[in-house]
Amino acid sequence: MKELLKKIKEALVSTIPITAIVYFLALTPLFDLSRTELLTFTFGAIMLVLGVGLFSLGADLAMTPMGTHVGSGLSRQRKLGLLLSVCFVLGMLITIAEPDLQVLANQVSAVMNGTVLVYAVGFGVGAFLVIAILKIVFRKPLSHILMLFYMLLFAMALLLVVNGNEALLPMAFDSGGVTTGPITVPFIMALGVGISNILGDRRSKENSFGLVSLCSVGPVLAVLVLSVFSRNDLTYQIPDYAVSQDILGAYLHTAGHTCKEVALALGLIVIFFLICQVLFLKLSVKHLKRIAVGVGFTYVGLVIFLTGVNVGFMPVGYKLGQTLGSGSEIFLIGFGLVCGVLTVLAEPAIHVLNAQVEDVTGGLVSKKSMMIGLCIGVGGAITLSMVRIVFDFSLVYYVIPGYFVALALSLFVPPVYTAIAFDSGGVASGPMTSGFILPFAVGACVALQGSEAVLRDAFGVVALVAMAPLITIQLLGFRGIVAEQVNERKAMKRILDADDQQIINFL
Repeated sequence: MKELLKKIKEALVSTIPITAIVYFLALTPLFDLSRTELLTFTFGAIMLVLGVGLFSLGADLAMTPMGTHVGSGLSRQRKLGLLLSVCFVLGMLITIAEPDLQVLANQVSAVMNGTVLVYAVGFGVGAFLVIAILKIVFRKPLSHILMLFYMLLFAMALLLVVNGNEALLPMAFDSGGVTTGPITVPFIMALGVGISNILGDRRSKENSFGLVSLCSVGPVLAVLVLSVFSRNDLTYQIPDYAVSQDILGAYLHTAGHTCKEVALALGLIVIFFLICQVLFLKLSVKHLKRIAVGVGFTYVGLVIFLTGVNVGFMPVGYKLGQTLGSGSEIFLIGFGLVCGVLTVLAEPAIHVLNAQVEDVTGGLVSKKSMMIGLCIGVGGAITLSMVRIVFDFSLVYYVIPGYFVALALSLFVPPVYTAIAFDSGGVASGPMTSGFILPFAVGACVALQGSEAVLRDAFGVVALVAMAPLITIQLLGFRGIVAEQVNERKAMKRILDADDQQIINFL
């Protein structure tokens, strides 16, 4: 109970800023929220706090240990074919059941078959999870692999532009962000830690990261391939963001659907884990009971969190974007920066990532520095998204230069920073981004450019959120290198000065 209260307190501190700014705007003439809308949002905020707290505790008790045990257990079998086959199937199953991906598929069903999209993305994640495992086994640098596949990704993007299917580019890049949701991230990151501990070398810190980043590339390439063969007459239907007058009924209805989605996603992981337990893990009953309790916390926490976001935050985000888009464009862009910083604080998987990074790096990368870097990166990304909505230009003007900078930085910073940075990009674009920021961008785009521009301009915000931390976290590493070199020079200078003084005193 003490640990749960601690987690809820942390979630409360993280959620207060974005909740407070909505309340503040509701008290001004800028943003008119009805009593029903404000009450719905308040219930959503309470559920957000409780859900993040339960999820964080569940991740510590179940998701992280499960991934670590499975990764190390498979690695001890010393059968590469078995390891790769299981990881491919695992990647596909988790992705197909990921709630964020189901939401995206439903939203774009008017322009692309939702089932085909889900299975294509699942195949992409499974294939690139295999590539990530091979990277660990053969100890290949992550930066080289990322450069290869991002060059291929850029080529596919330019081909879409030439073929006139440029409107699908934002959706393709967004698909890479939604696949790394709150269920997959803790499990996949821990899987990497478990495998690298057995099969890694002295660079195991670097090898334990990178799985999330590579798993984010596969969906983008898969959707880009589908986009090449899609039709050009694209239409997008704006989801119904209206707030129901029956608040309790709306929450209960959404909670019912969310229970099924989360049960499917978690159920696949649990079944897979139990198969591994029977075949080779052989964990004690004590460990299994602890994991079972953690799975329960994770399930309840995610259901509460996603229900609160979908019912309480999505409608408010859409209305807020529409209201600010109809007013001052400068204020809209500035609010994007604030909104991005506050959203990072409320992302549940961010806290899991930060804790794992600090633990694996032995404090070399602290939770505080990670959080600051992610806040700056995501805040800047949403600011750039608002600029793109205001001026109506292609996403390629952001993603191609941005990824070139990120890949160039990987040549100058320690490899562990590159791996952490690219993992951070996938983690930052979680349910709060798709549940609050994307509706906010859709509302702003409808107000400024009309509903016909939503697919072209509003989509892509998830992709930019995933891209920005790649640059900021690596800049953090670059700053660390420079500071270390400066300290070494100062220490050397002090030693030389002391030697000179000893010589003078001797003479």
